[in-house]
Amino acid sequence: MADQKRSSILGTNSISKLLVMQAVPASIGILVMSLNMIVDTIFVGRWIGPLAISAITVVIPVTFFIGAIGLSIGIGGSSVLSRALGSGNEDKAHRVFGNQITLTFLSSGLLAIIGLIFQDFFIEFFGADESFKDLALIYYRIVMYGIVMLAMCMMGNNVIRAEGKPKFAMYAMMLPAIGNIFMDYILINVFDFGMEGAAWATFISYAICFAFILWFFIFKSELRITASYLKLQKKLVTEISSLSFVTLARQATISVLTILLNNVLISVGDALDVASYGIISRMLMFALFPVIGVNQGFLPIAGYNYGAGYYQRVRESINTSIKYSGGLALFIFTLIMIFPTDIVSIFISNNETLDAKTLADNAEILNRTPSALRWVFAATPIIAVQLIGASYFQAIGKAVPALLLSLTKQGFFLIPLILILPAFYGVWGVWISFPIADVLATVVTGYYLNKEVRRTLR
Repeated sequence: MADQKRSSILGTNSISKLLVMQAVPASIGILVMSLNMIVDTIFVGRWIGPLAISAITVVIPVTFFIGAIGLSIGIGGSSVLSRALGSGNEDKAHRVFGNQITLTFLSSGLLAIIGLIFQDFFIEFFGADESFKDLALIYYRIVMYGIVMLAMCMMGNNVIRAEGKPKFAMYAMMLPAIGNIFMDYILINVFDFGMEGAAWATFISYAICFAFILWFFIFKSELRITASYLKLQKKLVTEISSLSFVTLARQATISVLTILLNNVLISVGDALDVASYGIISRMLMFALFPVIGVNQGFLPIAGYNYGAGYYQRVRESINTSIKYSGGLALFIFTLIMIFPTDIVSIFISNNETLDAKTLADNAEILNRTPSALRWVFAATPIIAVQLIGASYFQAIGKAVPALLLSLTKQGFFLIPLILILPAFYGVWGVWISFPIADVLATVVTGYYLNKEVRRTLR
């Protein structure tokens, strides 16, 4: 019984202890998942070539967006679920969970079918040119076969965390990541399957994650999968969707941003600049894993205590989360500024057995990317306010301000800057857009977060 009511500790334990309990497993899970992406990119770059990194980079927007369907429904629905658990309404929590399953399956399945039918159009639209289009199509086609499993995993992972069981959420990210790294080595290096090997390794990782999530909800969850709860209910769908749209809009904006970046970099630079961004985008997720972990840990704590009416605890969770994530962000910033060349060199090979063109491409990547990496991470120490501020509004169920603040960096500032600055400064204009957008977004988010806290959390 104690395990069944594990979610109640979100309203009783100290905020610092809860944040560590929630954030550490989330951070470890994100770390392993990020390591998976890093190692995947390293294997592809070293064993296939830098153009293979470009190929994966242009495929990511569509797989990222469909996976984000599950993430969005998971985070948005879990906000409703956390507040239902906090107020003691277990029946609503079960119904929310059932509706999350159905929404995720139907929406991701439909998008997967569309994505496979129009695969050639999407690959070109995402920025692939003739130098790596065939590689991109190989990877895209196989990964899309398993994308529904990824969406279900992203949804389920957030529900697990909302139940107050972050260790299982961590396992759900660790197991497929480890599996993918192992299968990458076997299929690419041992069996020499090239791009197909990288794609099938990713597919297998989705299957591993899905199997674990299904096992959890059958045997370990206080929520249950029953047919009656799977039927969509208009009121619940509206409530879930209004909050899910916040995350989905943010993730969709990231996908649009990636597509825009790929096309801009091809127009003002070349395919190697796309590869540089591929490395940088992996580092954005990998290096910031503890900051993102604190943010994910903050969501169920703030949502539960807001639902229970413990407003002082909500204030404390905001302040503690910003303090912890800000300190971590400063540490990450320092490492990036000191060791950019060492970081980039991990992704490329100088093996003399490689052909002359690949060696030349690798040398050019090592020449271009370190400076770009520094610029992209230049405003990292202040991003905690952006993340926690937008997540607070989502945690308490205020969809509109959560949506607007979530879109502030990528949508309102970064995309316009990338459309304008490269026309004057070329590829460098792309990289300097990132810190400018971070500063502007932090100022806006900080203002509205402070105003809302003073008004509502008395």
